[in-house]
Amino acid sequence: MDVLSDVIAVTRTGTPRSALVRWHAPWGQRFASVPGAAGFQVVLEGSCWLLRPDDAPLRLSAGDVVFFPQGGAHTLVDSLATRADDPPCDPGDPRPGDRYSTATVDPTGANGPPTTLLCGAYRLDPARGHPLLRGLPAVIHLPARVELLAIVKLLAAEIADPRHGSDAVRPPLLDILLLYILRAWFGSGPARDAVTGWAAALNDPPVAAALRAVHRDPAAPWTVASLAAQGALSRAPFARRFTELVGRPPLAYLTWWRMTTAAGHLRASDEPLRTVAAAVGYHSEFAFATAFKREFGIAPGRFRAGERGSSRAGTADLAAEIARD
Repeated sequence: MDVLSDVIAVTRTGTPRSALVRWHAPWGQRFASVPGAAGFQVVLEGSCWLLRPDDAPLRLSAGDVVFFPQGGAHTLVDSLATRADDPPCDPGDPRPGDRYSTATVDPTGANGPPTTLLCGAYRLDPARGHPLLRGLPAVIHLPARVELLAIVKLLAAEIADPRHGSDAVRPPLLDILLLYILRAWFGSGPARDAVTGWAAALNDPPVAAALRAVHRDPAAPWTVASLAAQGALSRAPFARRFTELVGRPPLAYLTWWRMTTAAGHLRASDEPLRTVAAAVGYHSEFAFATAFKREFGIAPGRFRAGERGSSRAGTADLAAEIARD
């Protein structure tokens, strides 16, 4: 898998939420901050203004996408003269008995020019948060793009008119939309011009080649030299370049990604500990359990049981857990 696909696979948790809403002016809606979530707004029809704390208003037109990687609070209004006094909407809150809201028409009861929005939120697992997402700006604005609009139209149609199979179709469409948003951003001018951080790492051929190698096969016996060879650089220049852009030395990132991948296996399957260990490059179950506890502060079995960080198991506990597996 490539790096972006991996980030989505390991960081998103639960079912993403989405809604299709149509307002008639005058209207305004506040959206609450959602820690541990990423949200988006897509203008399908009409226009509106995005209001953010400590930032200038931003006019949005049909086809525009706004992405909030850290789930930041924001307000949407039809006009700068309109005040949004409604209680803030929390797009991360599940609706009892319903994963998705259907199209809501004219919630304000007004009769001015219409604006239709597709909004949604992705729950992210803080225990497996990837620096790629944490390093993004608080707000990403993408003007209308053909490839994004195609996914948006499909998703909007599934929400507005649920049919057989809609429950299976909507989650992958939401994931694809998130991937397209990230891909569009990392290919944009601001990301290409970044001096440091993950935007620069993904646009740096030697470092990006090493990252792809690690994500493609985390169990391989990688060394700094073999990762440097992926990018056709010598060992020392590669290590400096990787550390500067990624924020961790190559082998430190390899270990972190192995443990992150292992956490995903533990949560999503009942695989024995030895199988999970082998999948991330550990031939010794004890060595794997020790590395995992060093990263997450809890033994693998207790992590699987949902006791993240609630226990500080010692060596004897790890040995007993391995014996049980």
